[in-house]
Amino acid sequence: MHIGILSRNRNLYSTRRLIEAAETRGHTVRVVDTLRCYMNIASHRPSIHYKGQELEAFDAIVPRIGASVTFYGCAVLRQFEMMSTYVLNDSVAITRSRDKLRSLQLLSRKGLGLPVTGFAHSPDDIPDLITMVKGAPLVIKLLEGTQGIGVVLAETNQAAESVIQAFMGMKANIMVQEYIKEAKGADIRCFVIGDKVIAAMKRQAAEGEFRSNLHRGGTASVIRITPEERSTAIRAAKAMGLRVAGVDLLRSNHGPVIMEVNSSPGLQGIESATGKDIAGQIIEHLEKNAATPRKAPPKPNG
Repeated sequence: MHIGILSRNRNLYSTRRLIEAAETRGHTVRVVDTLRCYMNIASHRPSIHYKGQELEAFDAIVPRIGASVTFYGCAVLRQFEMMSTYVLNDSVAITRSRDKLRSLQLLSRKGLGLPVTGFAHSPDDIPDLITMVKGAPLVIKLLEGTQGIGVVLAETNQAAESVIQAFMGMKANIMVQEYIKEAKGADIRCFVIGDKVIAAMKRQAAEGEFRSNLHRGGTASVIRITPEERSTAIRAAKAMGLRVAGVDLLRSNHGPVIMEVNSSPGLQGIESATGKDIAGQIIEHLEKNAATPRKAPPKPNG
């Protein structure tokens, strides 16, 4: 196959591993900088140009679209879809998962476990919003935040009010969630490909930190997940319409709760923690699916 990888930087670990895995299996690969693509949106022959020339046809596209370029990246991906190119994760699914609030509403509709989450616009509603999520300690999240940036733990109701007022004053969109104390600063990243969890790792926050993101100094180790956690991760990926996803779970007193569904999960942490060839399994998934007529992913309402 001739595989295209949409990535801003071919030297990133995940991109390098995907190139290596594809070439090892005899495929040709081209890394395409998402922001250098530009499109001819025509009814009869839509095309994509790249650095002054029309881009060649690909058998499959692997999108590695960063959160900061979601809008443009998904526009490029939609163009590939219009050209009947198989894409690993489609544009609608990526857009859905990148909208934190929308994704939680879709997961809620499917009856999946979630932390109690509140969303409001008016400062007048802050006291009731705090009560709604069981009071402090609670977590305040910027909807546009990534890698733990824009996530605040408020230890008291007064601190929570002050932080929420400050964010609202800046016209920032935020959501407020109950703090799952029993998770003890750890979460579980389940790596889903197709209808299977092919790897899982535990991410433990650094001392004095509640965010377990590896970018924030968290550590990763292999973990055995329960059948309920496995089922929750698979159902969450399907609810988003994602073929490949990183589903982040917390272990709460009332079962697994979903923190986030990531449409472009990094490979370094999970490959290092588990010793598994995740990149190879992604290419294997492409081999099985890209050669067959493209099937539309699940389409939840919304």
